[in-house]
Amino acid sequence: MTRGLQPGWPAAAVMLVMLAVSGCGYSLSGNLPSDIKTVAVPIFKNQTQQPAVENILTAAVVNAFSNGGRLRVVPLAQADSVLEGEIVGYTLESIAFDRSINVREYRLRVTMNVQFRDLRRDTVLWKQDRLEERSDFRVGGQVSETISLEEGAVRVAAVDIGRKIVALAIDRF
Repeated sequence: MTRGLQPGWPAAAVMLVMLAVSGCGYSLSGNLPSDIKTVAVPIFKNQTQQPAVENILTAAVVNAFSNGGRLRVVPLAQADSVLEGEIVGYTLESIAFDRSINVREYRLRVTMNVQFRDLRRDTVLWKQDRLEERSDFRVGGQVSETISLEEGAVRVAAVDIGRKIVALAIDRF
């Protein structure tokens, strides 16, 4: 005779988890303070040797907040909160080679430190060091094509970082 889970067990398990989680002060819907309606996103500091990467990453984060709908992006003087960041890592790793040991594919890693502050209360709401995103790209036929593919990989990583940051800003509490 085999013993298995009884009918109704999955529903009961979900209910127990929900009760336990609700008792811990955790919410599945995010608890961004209700008086925070706006965010400023100054240009990130670039601590790497990669020129202009700060512009791409900042624009992607602004775009992610704009599309997120919960916080409106405004100038610093009008903001309830501010998201500040610095790019601390930009690396290319060779991840695929051909038979002649020529690089065929790279992995781009972008690493940031970010901080979200409540400007009205002058408090740090959260801080995330070493937030990292990566994007892989193949080597092009010409150097200029490879550079263009790398720029595309930066944009992909930037969009993903933007989404992560917005999720952290809205749902972290």
